[in-house]
Order: sequence, then structure tokens, then C-alpha cells
Amino acid sequence: MAGHSHWAGIKHKKALIDNKRGKVWSKLSKAIIVAAKMGGGDPDANIRLRTAIADARAMSMPKDNIERAIKKGTGELDGGNVDELLYEGYGPGGVAVLCEIMTDNRNRTASEIRKMFEVAGGKLGGTNCVAYLFERKGLFLFKADQVDEDRLMEVALEAGAQDVRRDGDRCEVLCDPDSYSAVAEALQAAALEPEAKQVTRVPTNTVNLDVETARKVLKLMESLDDHDDVQNVSANFNIPDEAMAAIAQG
Repeated sequence: MAGHSHWAGIKHKKALIDNKRGKVWSKLSKAIIVAAKMGGGDPDANIRLRTAIADARAMSMPKDNIERAIKKGTGELDGGNVDELLYEGYGPGGVAVLCEIMTDNRNRTASEIRKMFEVAGGKLGGTNCVAYLFERKGLFLFKADQVDEDRLMEVALEAGAQDVRRDGDRCEVLCDPDSYSAVAEALQAAALEPEAKQVTRVPTNTVNLDVETARKVLKLMESLDDHDDVQNVSANFNIPDEAMAAIAQG
């Protein structure tokens, strides 16, 4: 199973748990702040902000929180000093790892992320050491046994998706980030509810992992995702079915 598919599924389940303790709201607020800071506070004229708001609403973030985050981004309220960064590195087995960061303290975040890589047996790298291995895409995941693939393909492609494909027990819809909102709205209108959806980095090639290495990589991914300043984690690993079955059995 491709890493982005497997990780997106895990992250979706984690988000539901994290949301109960307000952790996801904190990350979503940063995404709204940065979007408003870069493109203005009008979601009709700022696609990125519109997407961030839609993601926040999907996680039941209160309207007041959303509006406050927008005002921080536009400078109407204090607290908008958030920088967007991309950290790159290598995980166990030479897996390429990308961390999309939003932080108000670059030095602290860099030190903490570097430590996480080192503890996992990997290392933080320099600019573009692995970024060239990924393409930024909108990703929607569906359980294959719970969706009509022909209907999904028809709706998604008509809305501007670039590809609809089967990956193991899931169906993936991939689109350009600028088309993410349009595809999401079309799927919702057609009552096609994805298991998970996000704008992420999709690898152009993958590294097959054995059971032990896969466990280490997944542990690093979860550790990074738990960090308050990490918005998204992507990697180019692939877990063969037999390895995935062994991991599921503990």
C-alpha cells in the first residue's frame, strides 16, 4: 500500500482523537492564519483560505475561532506572526520525509524536529534534499467496497480531478491543489463522502519496507504529526500487503 494512502488513513483516525483534546483546532487555526496572511481575509477571493476554513468546519471548529484566526492573519488581531516552512529529511530505511511546518519560533521547532529524526534513526536534511521526489496534490480517499467506482470517477473527473485510481482496498482521487475545493464540493453534492481528504505531497516513486523498518517509519510519522507545529507529514514509503498484515497483528 502506497505510503500516502496508508498514512492518510491513519492520520484521519488520529485527527478524530486529537480533535477531542483541541489539538487539531490549534493546527487548523495556524493554517487559516497563514492563508489569510498570504492571500487576504476574503475566502471568495482566496482559494487557500476557503480550503482551510472548510477543513476547520469539517472538524467542528467554532465560527468564532475561525473568524479570530482570519483576523490574526490579516493583522486585525495580534498573534499572526506564524511562518510557513518545509523541513526535509530521511527516515529509517532511507525513506524521504517532508514536514510542512507552521511556527512562531523557527529555532525551537527546528531543534525539536531534528531531535525526532535522530531518535528514529534518521536525519534532518537540507533544502530540496527530498522535496523533488514529491508533487503537491489534493487527495481524497474512499474505501473501495463502500463506493461506486464508476460514479466516483464520473463526478471527480468532471469537477477537475486529474486521476481516480485503485490502491489496494482504497480508491484515490488526485487533483491539483487549486481544484481541491471544487472537487470536494462536487463529491459532497454527489453524497460521496471520503474516508480522508487533504492537500498533501504525493511521492513520484516509493521505497518498499520490511516489517521492522515499516514499524519504525510509522512511529516517526506519528511522532512528527503529534508535534504542534507540524501541519502535514509525507513520505515515500510503500508497505507490502504481507508486511501490513504482520504489523496489524502486532
